[in-house]
Amino acid sequence: MARSTARKRALNTLYEADEKGQDILSLLAERIALPGAQTPLPDYAIEIVRGVADHRRQIDRVLDEHSTRWKVKRMGVVDRNILRIAAWEILFNDDVPDKVAIDEALGLAKTLCADDAPSFIHGLLSAVCADKSQIAPQEDAAERTVADTSAQGDGPAGAPSDADTAEQSGESAAND
Repeated sequence: MARSTARKRALNTLYEADEKGQDILSLLAERIALPGAQTPLPDYAIEIVRGVADHRRQIDRVLDEHSTRWKVKRMGVVDRNILRIAAWEILFNDDVPDKVAIDEALGLAKTLCADDAPSFIHGLLSAVCADKSQIAPQEDAAERTVADTSAQGDGPAGAPSDADTAEQSGESAAND
């Protein structure tokens, strides 16, 4: 199945989870187990949905940092999920060229969003691409730090690390 179709199916799943306020991975599990009247989700759609779910906080933070008009939580549901898919492809999927990720996002936006959305999406994703080399290494370093701390066993099993606590504090302050 074409990747364009897989992106559209991934968008449908992310949109549904967002609208329902449901955990992305639990909805994905439902869609895999019981596809209903639709054909089963393509493998690439599953990969996108899992990738966005696994990196959603990082993706949303990057989008917030590069957006000049709207924060992610204030964007339209379709717009923000198109951006999340493209940002995941740009930042975390080396198999997709950045220009392809942007073009595919624009294709979805032109058919599903308001008239001004494609230019906003293009500008935001272009800004993410321009800073990609500085974004990705920071994420890798943060993930290694958390992994190193967890591996050392500094705290009781299951206890949040200092990095987790700081991220949660920053996130709740940012959401206020």
